[in-house]
Amino acid sequence: MDCIFCKIAAGEIPCKKIYEDERVLAFFDIQPQAPVHALIIPKTHVASADELTAQTAGVAADVFGAVPKVARACGLTRGYRVITNVGEDGCQSVRHLHCHLLGGRKLPEEMG
Repeated sequence: MDCIFCKIAAGEIPCKKIYEDERVLAFFDIQPQAPVHALIIPKTHVASADELTAQTAGVAADVFGAVPKVARACGLTRGYRVITNVGEDGCQSVRHLHCHLLGGRKLPEEMG
């Protein structure tokens, strides 16, 4: 598989880690859209939220379970935004389920 996030999770490509456990990895985005912009990925490959099933729902639970840990590690005490993009129209650039955690300032109410 030629998935960049799988390679990052496997340690084949370096990243600036924020949080890691046996199922999830969080690291800083290389093209931040906010003062804090983290990516939270499952170590198990699922292409997107659109491909979650009853059998893989635990992967999403692992990712969302890591969100408050990553937010705390980044010092986000006043709030943050969590986004997952799906497909081409949703601007998903990497076909591996991931959440963007954005914060560090008051974020705009409109999304685009």
